[in-house]
Amino acid sequence: MDRVARKSRRNRRRLWAHLPLAIVAVATIIPFYVMIVLSLRKGRSLSLPDALLPFHVNFGAYADVLAHAQVVRWMLNTAAYSVISVVLVLVFASFAAYAFAKKRFFGRNAMFWTLLATLMVPYHLTLIPQFILISKMDGLDTLWGLIVPTLANTQALFLMRQFIMGIPDELIEAARIDGAGEIRLFWQIVLPQTKPILATLGVFVFLWHWNDFLWPLVATRSPDHYVLTVGLNSLQAQDSSLTVTMAGAVLTFLPILLVYVLLQRYFVRGVTMSGLK
Repeated sequence: MDRVARKSRRNRRRLWAHLPLAIVAVATIIPFYVMIVLSLRKGRSLSLPDALLPFHVNFGAYADVLAHAQVVRWMLNTAAYSVISVVLVLVFASFAAYAFAKKRFFGRNAMFWTLLATLMVPYHLTLIPQFILISKMDGLDTLWGLIVPTLANTQALFLMRQFIMGIPDELIEAARIDGAGEIRLFWQIVLPQTKPILATLGVFVFLWHWNDFLWPLVATRSPDHYVLTVGLNSLQAQDSSLTVTMAGAVLTFLPILLVYVLLQRYFVRGVTMSGLK
């Protein structure tokens, strides 16, 4: 009887401990629910809160968004911008992180902490010099002009360095004694150990670039070179209805959800091993 009572008390304590988490989870889901439900309505005038009830599903708003001649092009531009940026950021960050973590050279710590200090500089302060630099290089309204300024990602470098520092030096020295050169050592010993953090950073960098709005808005001029966020904003400016705007937001959100689902196993492992909050 005492055992049953103790188990009952333990279950009640566990329930109260999980209650705040459940409340936060519901509060987080509500905006997504509103976005999806409103995207499944039809018509310019919606009566709230009745429009938030999950009835009378209509995919007309999605058809309206996809019927726009340039939406598919904006999706392709965004995919190219995001995927190429993810690949290049991970390549540059892994090379630089390996050097900062495992190599000894003059001024290593000073260079690393100087790079970290740049995180304290607000992004908006660097926007004008970045715009002038890309403009002087004739990179405005081009794909490479969008990508190049985002490649030096200090956050990715920092997280990769912290992860690579956890790889035992003995493992690297053993491979070096066995005759492995620096390229083989990095490619076959170090890089396979970093799969969790690469997957985690891949999700984050993809998310940052897929949702990026300010730099593409500044750096692009013609609708043919818009990314999805800028293009949908221009549609909204053309007096689109709320349902069409929400349908566009859902279409923007779906690729991010797909990437997270595919890489969830690596993402959780990477967050756990790197201590990323």
